[in-house]
Amino acid sequence: MKIFPSGGLTAVAALALALTAACAPADSDGDTNDTAKPAASSLADCQVDDLPLLKDGTLTVATDDPAFDPWFSDNDPSNGKGFESAVAYAVADKLGFAKDDVTWVKAGFNQVIQPGKKNFDFDINQFSISADRKKAVDFSSPYYAAAQAIITLDSSPFKGAKTLEELKDAKLGAQVGTTSLQAITEQIKPSTKALVYDDTTKAVQALQNKQVDAIVADLPSAYYLTAAEIEGGTIVGQFQPETGDQEEFGLLLTKGSKLTPCVSAAVDALADDGTLEKLETEWLDQATDVPELK
Repeated sequence: MKIFPSGGLTAVAALALALTAACAPADSDGDTNDTAKPAASSLADCQVDDLPLLKDGTLTVATDDPAFDPWFSDNDPSNGKGFESAVAYAVADKLGFAKDDVTWVKAGFNQVIQPGKKNFDFDINQFSISADRKKAVDFSSPYYAAAQAIITLDSSPFKGAKTLEELKDAKLGAQVGTTSLQAITEQIKPSTKALVYDDTTKAVQALQNKQVDAIVADLPSAYYLTAAEIEGGTIVGQFQPETGDQEEFGLLLTKGSKLTPCVSAAVDALADDGTLEKLETEWLDQATDVPELK
């Protein structure tokens, strides 16, 4: 799920960003996540000159437009600020690319999860890894795990909910095609059908206009939204998928891409050397506790 550009992530992070967990677009058939790692190559076998790139010598990376905090900063993926921008450049570095050798392109979320040729080498955009999506695209090893969160207004009667059951009578909303929307329909199962929005901006507007009682987003996005975008906004709580496993994000590539093993090897190396943890701490981590909704 996407969130909004701000004047800078650092101030927001000081207010409330947190690692624990996340949103992102979902399966249409409700398949559970399949996060088994792709067969990994050795990075030693992944030389720039030998990589099957869209453009020789250039790593083309895609994300959505706009690109929101805390994943990006100032709607500028190329500045290296924000968690996913930083991860993309770290992956590029592991593969042997200088920062100037990375080119960013725009690609809509709902478009790129469909089968077909892509205009990028990989896309980083909070894509949840799942068996259903793997029928159409490739994913790298996971670079982040996350939880869902309920966002409402301070004036809402649902502000004090302690369980998902207490939200069944709420009018809920989420972005189309997201795991947040799937979580509403499959876990909360509200008595009123969830309202669906083209993007998070419209979902937030609906909440502010009281057209919905609450919206669902990944937890880092929820921290940012309530700290910087939604006046009087609050996080009711967080919850995990019914399987008990955290949702995981992966870099998205064309189905059957020969680049997938090398990208996965780069992500694995970043996990092994502690880089991913450091980036999470820098851009997403916050000691604030959020109640868990059962």
